[in-house]
Amino acid sequence: MFVDIHCLQQVPPSNINRDDTGSPKTAYVGGALRARVSSQSWKRAMREMFSSKLDSSKLGKRTKSAVALISSVIAEKRPDLVEESNSLAEKVLTATGVKVKASDRAGADKGSSATEYLIFIANREVEQLADIAITAFDEGKDPSKMKKEVAAVFHGEQAIDIACFGRMLADAPDLNTDASAQVAHAFSIDQITPEYDYFTAVDDCASDDNAGAAMIDTIGFNSSTLYRYATVNVDALKDQLQDANAAVEGVAAFVDAFIKSMPSGKQNTFANHTLPEDIVIVLRDSQPISAADAFEDPIKRKDGISVSRQGIERLGDRLNEIRINYGEEPVKAWHVVSGGSVHSLDEWSEQVTLPELEQGLRETLSAAYSA
Repeated sequence: MFVDIHCLQQVPPSNINRDDTGSPKTAYVGGALRARVSSQSWKRAMREMFSSKLDSSKLGKRTKSAVALISSVIAEKRPDLVEESNSLAEKVLTATGVKVKASDRAGADKGSSATEYLIFIANREVEQLADIAITAFDEGKDPSKMKKEVAAVFHGEQAIDIACFGRMLADAPDLNTDASAQVAHAFSIDQITPEYDYFTAVDDCASDDNAGAAMIDTIGFNSSTLYRYATVNVDALKDQLQDANAAVEGVAAFVDAFIKSMPSGKQNTFANHTLPEDIVIVLRDSQPISAADAFEDPIKRKDGISVSRQGIERLGDRLNEIRINYGEEPVKAWHVVSGGSVHSLDEWSEQVTLPELEQGLRETLSAAYSA
């Protein structure tokens, strides 16, 4: 079972995802220059939103400071091991095969350790690794030798965000987790022209006869209507979470976070807080299917017809073509649209509000996985 999420979202002047020059990321699609937002950028925004939707025990952290996290839990559980906590944490983490080194993080305590690269570790795993380290100390054992016990922690029930986005440990590939969800790079359905804002700043404490600017700079921006797509393999998510109800909860959180999140790049400058105008969610039992090819030709505004409206009509037409030409009849489909009904969607997808969509998705998945 796959949940395909399609969104069309108008974003005003903004720079939510920058390249190495500080300008908004772009891509050529169909030979035309489009705005682009990387999947990594949007997934980061989604993970930050997860914390408001799910209990922390079901989530994880992506960090180089896993040793410090484990050490803190050891010290909290056993104040008598405060002096040994960092050493114990380092040893129990190395039992995974992950390499640690002296921390180069600014402000890090002297003698503290860090992993050589970012690792995704569940809050539950931090707690369990701390318990293993404490038990090993009490039994006079070396935590770095507790490989079997440590491996069992990572092979157990996964955190929802790790199950969705995956985990790659270069030094311990047997502990990797395949992502059960995929997020595409968003791109604009209309052609864009890069623009630059020239701005100056005045020194509030400058003398009255100083008419010059204290700072002069430029910042790149653009405005566009983005096509955003993501998909969730519900069966894979259920297997990783080892619970059908947890999988339904995970899908609901993923869908809501994907729809409502926004990368935070330059938000204080542009305040580009928008939500998608149009959403289509398709539940499939065959394979995930993107409709990116609907926008190979960039959309141009017509008198009285916005880019977004043309976009949802084109998206509906393409999804309907896929349904008919390839025999890809969905298990269920819902759509939330602005500006009136869309004929090519109405005949096979239910028009609803977002709360109704999320409730319908929960009920359909719960029924499917309780059978």
